[in-house]
Amino acid sequence: MASQKQQLDKTDRALLKALSLNARASGAQLAAELGIAESTVSLRLKRLQKSGDITGFHADIDLAVLGAPLQAVIAIQLTQHDRSDIEAFRREVTGWPGVLSLFHLGGRDDYLLHVAARSTAELRDFVVKYVTGHPVVAHSETNIVFEHVEGTGWQELLD
Repeated sequence: MASQKQQLDKTDRALLKALSLNARASGAQLAAELGIAESTVSLRLKRLQKSGDITGFHADIDLAVLGAPLQAVIAIQLTQHDRSDIEAFRREVTGWPGVLSLFHLGGRDDYLLHVAARSTAELRDFVVKYVTGHPVVAHSETNIVFEHVEGTGWQELLD
């Protein structure tokens, strides 16, 4: 299904690119960088947030400093695919301890679950208690993350 969102103009794209490089930039900094009035920056930011084009601002925190240096990605296959079961599973999973994100997939696996843990023992206990013990989970495969590197390929979409 095609998106009903309006296309971004050149100024919106430049503003989003500047924010992607420094989300803490002030309105004055953004205005100077883009060569537009600070009031224009403010109005555009409000519009982009209201429309859902900007979904939030956050800090990237090293989870090791919080005592959770271990990350894993868990591939999950469900036993059934009723809409109500899928929606209930999605709502429940995001509240489990250590869950960083959940991806609903098409293909062999139904979900990828990204989690953080303090140790391999804690990860094992999480998998046993929450994942393999869940009534709609048919199969899971846990993969330890050795390194996570963020890509920048999406930024070309702003040009």
